[in-house]
Amino acid sequence: MQSFSITVFDGDGIGPEIMAPTLGLLRKLAGTAATYDLNFDSHPMGAGHYAQTGQALPRASLDAARASDAILLSAMGLPDIRYPDGTEITPQIDIRIALDLYAGVRPVRIVPGHPTPLHAPGPVDFVLIRESTEGLFHTKGKGTVTKDHATETLQITRDTSEKLFRFAFALAAQRKASGRGEGRVTCVDKANVFRAFAFFREIFDAEAARHPDLIADHAYVDAMALWMVTRPQTFDVMVTENMFGDILSDLGAGLMGGLGLAPSGDIGDHNAVFQPCHGTAPDIAGRGIANPLAMILSAAMMLDWLAVRGNNAELAADGQRLREAVEAVLTEGRVLTRDLGGNASTEEAAAAVAAKL
Repeated sequence: MQSFSITVFDGDGIGPEIMAPTLGLLRKLAGTAATYDLNFDSHPMGAGHYAQTGQALPRASLDAARASDAILLSAMGLPDIRYPDGTEITPQIDIRIALDLYAGVRPVRIVPGHPTPLHAPGPVDFVLIRESTEGLFHTKGKGTVTKDHATETLQITRDTSEKLFRFAFALAAQRKASGRGEGRVTCVDKANVFRAFAFFREIFDAEAARHPDLIADHAYVDAMALWMVTRPQTFDVMVTENMFGDILSDLGAGLMGGLGLAPSGDIGDHNAVFQPCHGTAPDIAGRGIANPLAMILSAAMMLDWLAVRGNNAELAADGQRLREAVEAVLTEGRVLTRDLGGNASTEEAAAAVAAKL
């Protein structure tokens, strides 16, 4: 029996409302598992905690996250609570930098029957990997602003880029071995305009040369925005800079039907955070109508990651079961929350997933 410690951050706004049923589903799975157990430990973090204490990410919370096997984080931030410079409270970004979680994994998956605005021939199943610690986010909170101009600095380093591309090609190889992808990695950049992205592409090509069994190609980010809409079924793994990934991941969420279906993982060499891509929706907080599916799918990604780390086949199977249960609810279309065109409550949507398990 393997035991895994999970640090939990409930988040702000609708965060606690979608975290609670997700933990219930994880406890349901672990309760019947023969080879693993999950131990959850909640800690404070977020805009609400900042408003009360002046700390968005307390040192004790960060230390607990660093020491745990995985981190499950719900939606963070509140638009009315800001730092003195006017920017929003974003400890979810701070923790990526503090723990060097350089690979932001954003899966985009559309199965038959899935309610989506996209009319694509056949299923869509690709993964966008967003570098999560540098790029245009490098000077977050440290940019220069004067009366007449403002400057933010984009940074791309060889060390981080090499780790990022190794991760991308390893994921493509895993997907190819499982039959979910063709083993293609697409570097998304703007190398025709910026020297920094030409540098980024050069490092990508060097890593690609180490994987002759996989396919490597390139796309400019503006063209990729078009192709994600017109031919998303042709992509497997794409990897890009932080800001480009931030934008394209929301486009990917739109293809799936909205941010309420968009899970994510931010992964480093030693730690990983799993959280939904959407915000805290304070306008509906406390009403019990938030969509929990992105949070649940993020938990499934956590099980997948723990399965690889622990070489545990049951964890991998349960991660797949949880993901397929969500997909079954979407395909049936009977129990959907309001953002997906239904009228189900948060608890009803989670219960429908539990029933599929």
